[in-house]
Amino acid sequence: MFNVTILRMKDIVKIIVGTILTIFIIFIICKFYNKKTILSKNSLLLCLDKTVPVIENINKEYKTIANEDDPKDKSILQIMLKTQISSIKGMEEIEIKEKNENKKEENHDEDNLQNEQVNSENELAKTGLQTQVITNNPIRDSSNTEYGNVKIKNETSYNLTEEMLKPDIKIENKNILIFHTHTCESYTPSEKYQYTQTGTFRTTDLNFSVSRVGTELENALKQYNLNVVHNTNYHDYPSYNGSYTRSLETVENILKTNPSDIIIDLHRDAIGSRSDYAPIVKIGDVDEAAQIMFVIGTNEGGLWHPNWNQNLKFAVKVQEKAEELYPGLFKPMMVTKSRYNQHTGKYACIMEVGATGNTLDQCLTSMKYLAKVIDEVLK
Repeated sequence: MFNVTILRMKDIVKIIVGTILTIFIIFIICKFYNKKTILSKNSLLLCLDKTVPVIENINKEYKTIANEDDPKDKSILQIMLKTQISSIKGMEEIEIKEKNENKKEENHDEDNLQNEQVNSENELAKTGLQTQVITNNPIRDSSNTEYGNVKIKNETSYNLTEEMLKPDIKIENKNILIFHTHTCESYTPSEKYQYTQTGTFRTTDLNFSVSRVGTELENALKQYNLNVVHNTNYHDYPSYNGSYTRSLETVENILKTNPSDIIIDLHRDAIGSRSDYAPIVKIGDVDEAAQIMFVIGTNEGGLWHPNWNQNLKFAVKVQEKAEELYPGLFKPMMVTKSRYNQHTGKYACIMEVGATGNTLDQCLTSMKYLAKVIDEVLK
């Protein structure tokens, strides 16, 4: 038993001595390689440089910064942080540059739009031009009453006599108020006027809605030295219901400081069954203009409206002059039972410019000729 125990102790001693020698040899090797800088603190970075070329560029930047700064005061973490901050600043500069470029593009677009409006102001409508209705997809215009060349679709039970239609009015207050109960109504996009719809033939972008048509009419009327107020408030957004209640409040507030007898609620024809319906009249050799339609309300719906007959006479007077200068510019007017806030003025009306199938180009062209007609009426 004793001999067996001595043999086991020898084995254990051998293992311990062998382990110590192995550790000693490894220590000597590590020390030797450390002097050769093979396992120096930069060896990992050197390997990364060779393996990933992008890292080499970053490491060069670290070295540059390390050379510029005092290595005693700057740790490698601080150097890396400085490099990353530099990179972030570079990214911010790029972002700022891109924003400035985008802003320049937006300003350029706005300048183009303003220049276009200025250019349109230089084009007064000429008279003595040939006109022709060229609607390719017509909806039959029906009328049941006429006064001279003015056709009327009477949807009320009133008998519109010649006395009621005779435009024997004298317009003393020539201030004009333009607004839009349905501000977001828009048209078929054209090559020149592309826009993002926010509904079926609707947009909140005032540069492409019926509001833009109102701006064109405003500018055209001002060329004849007429006083015009154009309101572009949204009355049908975000909610369509209650549009007339909101537009009534707008009109009444404006009239407190800008009394006006002529009040135009500018719309687009809302025919829903034919989205391609585009009533057009060709004026002269080039211009294609969207046709316009008067909508005149009455008190037959039960709402107080004592001056609806005055409104009707005004519409007849304007359309009569339009038939004289540009036959076909107006479609037959509609006389309805509803009031449409037209009790607010002596000569208040709805004018529907074009329909969903018309382009904004055609509607803008119409305003040049409508302005000429109104100017002639007010002389």
